Amino acid sequence: MITEKAIQLLQDLIRIESFSEKENKTADRIETWFYEHNIPFQRNDNNVWATNKEFDPELPTLLLNSHHDTVKPNQAYTRDPFSPDIIDGKLFGLGSNDAGGALVSLIALFTHYYAHPNPRYNLLIAATAEEEIAGKKSLRGLLEKLPKIDFAIVGEPTLMDLAIAEKGLIVFEAIIKGTPSHAAHPNADNPLIKIPAVIKAIESIHFDKVSPVLGPVKVTLTQIEAGSQHNVVPSEVKLVIDVRVNECYTNSEIEQQLKETLPCEVNARSLRLKSSSIDSAHPLIKAGIALGKKTYGSPTLSDQAALDCPSLKLGPGDSTRSHSADEYIYVKEIEEGIAFYIALLKNIL
Repeated sequence: MITEKAIQLLQDLIRIESFSEKENKTADRIETWFYEHNIPFQRNDNNVWATNKEFDPELPTLLLNSHHDTVKPNQAYTRDPFSPDIIDGKLFGLGSNDAGGALVSLIALFTHYYAHPNPRYNLLIAATAEEEIAGKKSLRGLLEKLPKIDFAIVGEPTLMDLAIAEKGLIVFEAIIKGTPSHAAHPNADNPLIKIPAVIKAIESIHFDKVSPVLGPVKVTLTQIEAGSQHNVVPSEVKLVIDVRVNECYTNSEIEQQLKETLPCEVNARSLRLKSSSIDSAHPLIKAGIALGKKTYGSPTLSDQAALDCPSLKLGPGDSTRSHSADEYIYVKEIEEGIAFYIALLKNIL
């Protein structure tokens, strides 16, 4: 049964170390799945992808995507993170929840419909690397090699509810300039003294447009760095500001407002991690709602940020377990996830 094979695939993937940029062996194992099911596939770096048997360039294409890289296990683990034990219905292991359960469920879904006759949509499966670091060899770097994508399901743990929007992310570095000096001498341009004014300005930043799904833009000061010796006034103070962006603003608009508002130098590390969404009237979403699922907006970032097409985040597992110690996913969640994916696409294929 395909569900049992998918669970075995997940156990095999958990056994293999697959930290971001080092996913070659899990890519090999995913290749084996396609060999065993007689499905032609392609591989670029550690990304493995395939299209359905009846692929027609004239039809719209649905991307099924999830990642097989993981973060490193944290120090709070009490279990072997690479031991995929099933205890009381829980499948333990690093990457089991984020996003192994979604990945193997989407692979099973694609395999189920691979030879579906006369489909109304093409299917494209992409098991990708470097998602956890938004790397150059992730889905972002693979897109130019893939067929045109019209809409997508990105597999991440959502408890199988429909995340119809996802906040984007911009990390800003703010630099407060001053005049360095010996601490024993007068200095009216100490950058440390300017910190309260900048923090007050950060707290006063307001974005009027509030998304009905994602809520307001969230601006958070997360780091401050300055000074190296007790007797030296530093030349600058560095602050890091984390901004979670709703779909009402472009990242460039957010950048412009911070530059105009803050009384210091402001630089965005990147503007490419944009918000994403799909219309609630899209056939995919209407089908999911008809099957009893609710919609919501996700505050966490995924490979959706790389896509320019409408996309839905959907998968078994619970986002709150991601990156946690002794990570796990319920076997039942995978079983139900595969069944739901199949029922969802049955309504549109």
